[in-house]
Amino acid sequence: MAKVIVGRGNILSRSGDIDTARLKKLIIKSLQALVDTPSLPEALHQIFPRPASVGLKINTIAGKKLSTRPEVSLTLGRLLLANHSGLRQVIIWDRTNRELKQAGYRLSQKGDIRIFGTDTRGVGYENKLVMTQNIGSLFSVIQTKLTHYSVSLAILKDHGLAGVTAGLKNYYGAVHNPNKYHDNHCDPFVAELFSTPPVKNKHRLTIIDALLVQFHRGPSYHPRWTARKNMLIFSLDPVAADTVGWQIIDQLRRQAGLPSLAEEGRTPLYLQTAEKMGLGQTSGKIEIKEIEA
Repeated sequence: MAKVIVGRGNILSRSGDIDTARLKKLIIKSLQALVDTPSLPEALHQIFPRPASVGLKINTIAGKKLSTRPEVSLTLGRLLLANHSGLRQVIIWDRTNRELKQAGYRLSQKGDIRIFGTDTRGVGYENKLVMTQNIGSLFSVIQTKLTHYSVSLAILKDHGLAGVTAGLKNYYGAVHNPNKYHDNHCDPFVAELFSTPPVKNKHRLTIIDALLVQFHRGPSYHPRWTARKNMLIFSLDPVAADTVGWQIIDQLRRQAGLPSLAEEGRTPLYLQTAEKMGLGQTSGKIEIKEIEA
């Protein structure tokens, strides 16, 4: 059975500031609960079992108001390095340096925590297509060569085509042609892209940032349709994590008097496809545990 940890706490203030001390506590407690250990180093060694560099694939496409916050990714990166003896480097990354800077990140290619986009000079995309079923893409060199393990550190958002965009679809930002994969509600493309070797072989953990959730008119930022949930969702099962995210979005839609995604004809069909492909669990096979910090 898949396990999903929903961490709750007053992380995001009304003014939009993040309580980093409480955030750190929440991340620690959630990771410990995810693998049933009171020791953070032990938890991290289970998730990342060998010496490696870790890539945190964040999401900065929607601008500063609705992107993975620097406080979240940097807090996670520092915890990884401080509590795992074998982790040599953390790379926080996304498609472009412009989007990273607009989201509040300070770029750096030095030190044990590095922050840069695929469009950085000397990085770029591979020159050979990865072909899997309906997928044919060039992958970011960050995903293929510069990192050994991958964490999808995504934002929870409604999506006009896919229904939900969260941990799985976050990897659209790892290829050169995501525009090719939006037909038929992004199904089966989200699942098939995740199943490619550069993603499936490296992905170890999904963390969905649900501090502020866009539950309608996404994936761009519309303040009328956002809600402060002050949650982070953790799972080793990427499909289960996104399924719980879907449940949260539908709950928020009901509270706002909106139809469910299914009623609008925007069911995230790719989750069922991903389960059929053996990528994770959906439906009633998910154990959800809530953590308070």
